[in-house]
This record gives sequence, C-alpha cells and structure tokens, in this order.
Amino acid sequence: MEYIKAFAVGGALCAAAQILIDRTRLTAAKILVGYVVAGVALGGIGVYRYLVDFAGAGATVPLTGFGYLIAEGVKRAIDERGAIGLLTGELTAAAGGTDAALISAYLASLIFKAKKQK
Repeated sequence: MEYIKAFAVGGALCAAAQILIDRTRLTAAKILVGYVVAGVALGGIGVYRYLVDFAGAGATVPLTGFGYLIAEGVKRAIDERGAIGLLTGELTAAAGGTDAALISAYLASLIFKAKKQK
C-alpha cells in the first residue's frame, strides 16, 4: 500500500506540473522554482510533514521534497546553533544530494563532449 500512496502523491505532483506547463505561459524553470519554494513554505509551517508521513518517497523525491529538506535543515540548525542556523541550515541539510549532483555532472562533462547548437 505504501507504494501506491507514494506513486499517487508523486504522480499528482508531476501531473500538476505538466498541467501548468501545458496550460500556462510559465516556463519549466519557473514551475520548478515554484515547487521548491512551495516545499520550503509548507515545510516551514509544518504542513508538508503530514504529506511525507503519508506518502514517503512520493513526497520527498519531487522538488517540493527538496524545499521541505531545506526548511527542516534550517529548523534543526536554528535549534542547534541559534540565529547562525538561518545561514547554514540549508547548506548542511542538502549537502549530500547537491554534492552527488555536482560530481555526477562533472564526471559526465569529462566523458561527453558538448556540441555547438545550430
């Protein structure tokens, strides 16, 4: 049942983004940024936690989950370090995933050559 919940929630988030792409003039980049900001906002006020508890990876894998991760990291850092946590929490919370993405992109750039666009 947990797989069905994860698929339903993750699929609904992806379907909503696709509808926004198809029906509005918003670019994909603006929608992605909106998803991250929505995740931060909903995580900051404590609402997104219920979705994570319900859907697991269906809520944490999409970009709203990245925003939620940032909000949780800032909360934790503020509890541990005080006001300086506002500046460091988001960096430490998402460091592992960000590092993996950067290293993978760098390795891909070494293996593949970019072609000029026409």
